[in-house]
Amino acid sequence: MRIGQQVPYFSWPGAPESIAPTLGRIARDSEHAGLSSLWVMDHFFQIEMIGPPELDMLEGYATLAFLAGQTSRISLGTLVTGVTYRHPGLLVKTVTTLDVLSGGRALLGIGAAWNEQEHRGLGVPFPPMKERFERLEETLQIALQMWAGDETAYAGRHYQLERPLNVPQSISRPHPPIMLGGSGEKKTLRMVAQYADACNIFDLGPEGVRAKYDVLAAHCERLGRPYEDITKTVITQLSLSERGGEERERGGPAMTVAQAVDKLGALAEIGTDVAIVGMADNNDPAVYPLLAEVVRQVEPL
Repeated sequence: MRIGQQVPYFSWPGAPESIAPTLGRIARDSEHAGLSSLWVMDHFFQIEMIGPPELDMLEGYATLAFLAGQTSRISLGTLVTGVTYRHPGLLVKTVTTLDVLSGGRALLGIGAAWNEQEHRGLGVPFPPMKERFERLEETLQIALQMWAGDETAYAGRHYQLERPLNVPQSISRPHPPIMLGGSGEKKTLRMVAQYADACNIFDLGPEGVRAKYDVLAAHCERLGRPYEDITKTVITQLSLSERGGEERERGGPAMTVAQAVDKLGALAEIGTDVAIVGMADNNDPAVYPLLAEVVRQVEPL
């Protein structure tokens, strides 16, 4: 099992001046601890599960470019890109640029988008859910076509590209890994089986996650896709301390290394390849030696 980290919160003491140095340190500490990936949300207002919309929020791809300059090995992506925010051709160019400038470390996390408040607030059209999923599928088709170097005109219901040129091509071959976020059984998991390299499921507990994997496996069988080809990822919360039990402002009580390994091990047992953790105390440098030990212990699972 591998571990990644999502950074969804930037309102650290001294923000906004403190944001860049704190985020840079988090990125370097994450890489030094052996994390395989580093993620930010693709939101423009803070989401209600974390805090009020007035809290600090950075644009995702500019942030990933900054993180690329702070690191040298860790993979970088959004968890996940809202399909409504960027035209597909420009999104593919953006992710390709990140991949080229980071030396092949870009990941495309993508989903159908959901936050109506920030769409309305910033004047971004927010189509009905059915249309958002149609646009998601067309975007996946366009991304795969552009990364294959196919300049044939694309004519979809929602997007028309006369010449989907993508030069330079991505360093990652055949393309930056595509991860779909969400656990919808009819549409999202079917599209994972048809187009993507990875799924991302909320931590519903081992049995809940296993049920989603079973649905994904059924889609794979129907479409002739080897289930084993898909990287299974789960997003979960994790706080660490030497003794455990301390209450955190976000993410519940702190765990010891052993408790964290047990929690993640239960996800590994049902086939989870990557646990992407949100850490309330990720700006505390003392957490990272503990996190490095968790990485070491779950790697063989």
